[in-house]
Amino acid sequence: MSTSFRAKTLIAPDKRQLRAGFWDLPEGVAPRGMCLLLHGMTEFLEKYGETADELRARGFLVVSLDWRSQGASERHRSGNRAGHVGSFDEYDSDMAAAAIQVEAIQRERAAQGLAQLPVVVLAHSMGAHILLRFLREHPRRFQCAVLTAPMFGIDTRPYSPQYTKWVTFLLNLRKPSPRLIFTVEDRDPLTFPFEGNPVTSDRARYERNREYLKVQPFLRIFGPTFGWLGAASQSINKMMSVGYAEAITTPLLIIGAGRDKLVGNAATREFVKRLPNATYVEFEDSEHEILMENDQIRARFWSEFDAFVNAMLNAPARAFGR
Repeated sequence: MSTSFRAKTLIAPDKRQLRAGFWDLPEGVAPRGMCLLLHGMTEFLEKYGETADELRARGFLVVSLDWRSQGASERHRSGNRAGHVGSFDEYDSDMAAAAIQVEAIQRERAAQGLAQLPVVVLAHSMGAHILLRFLREHPRRFQCAVLTAPMFGIDTRPYSPQYTKWVTFLLNLRKPSPRLIFTVEDRDPLTFPFEGNPVTSDRARYERNREYLKVQPFLRIFGPTFGWLGAASQSINKMMSVGYAEAITTPLLIIGAGRDKLVGNAATREFVKRLPNATYVEFEDSEHEILMENDQIRARFWSEFDAFVNAMLNAPARAFGR
C-alpha cells in the first residue's frame, strides 16, 4: 500500500477550491528535488500513490492536486459526475495555484536556511496539455518535465471527427454544454469492467484504482462534457498554431503510448518536431495510462525518466524566473 499524502485545500486565482496532496520524505532525509505531479482527466490523487512513492524513493518531495471538477476538488455543480470547464483558461488557474504552492514550499525552506530545490514535473495526458500552456508563458519556472501520452489530439471513435465537431459546435452554441459526451454516460468507473477498458493492460492496477473509488465513491467522475470537449478543441487548435510549440523551451521528455485509444499519437509526433528542446519515445505496447501499465512497461518508463532527469539535474543550473 502506498504512503498516504497530506491533503490541503488550495484556492485558485478564480476562487475555486482545489484539493492538493503532498508526499514528504522520511524525517532526516534530504531531498534532491521536488516533483510536481499532474494527472489527467477523471483521475485523482489516491490513484498516483504508487507513482509518488517511486518518486520519493528517487529523493523527490511530491506535490500534486485534483483538477477542478474531478477528484475531491470543487465540482461544476453538486453531485456532478462530469468533468466540465467552459475554457481551458480555468485549468490555467488551477496550474497557477499549483505553481504558487511550489513557490511557498521553496520559501519555507529558505526561511529554515535550506537550499532551494530543483523542480521537475511529471504530467499525464490532459495534465501534460495544461502544463505546456503554462510553460509557454513561464519557460524557466521548472528544471525539466516528463510528459506521458500528452493530449494534442482526441480520438473521437466510434464517431468521426467531423460529426463530433459538428455536434460539439451545436451543443455549445449558447453556452458551454454540461452534457456528458456520447458513450461516456454509461461508463461508471465503479462498474466498468477491466475487459475492454481503454487505459491499461494491467488488471491488478486497474482493480486497485477501482477499489479506491469503492471506498470513496465521491471521487469519481464518468468523463468530460461537450463543454469540456469544445474547450479542449479550442486549446488544441491554439497549441497547433504557428510559433506556439517553438516558444516552449523547457527541456522535455515526451513518452507516447503506441496503443493509445484516447489521444492521437500522430499529432504528438508532429508537435514534438516543432519543440526546440524535446525528446520523444514511444512505447509500442502501452495503453494510454503508461504509469498504470504492467511492470515491464513501467520499468521502461522509469529507465527513461531516470536517464533524462538525472542528466537535467546534473546539467549547469538554469536561470529561473517567471
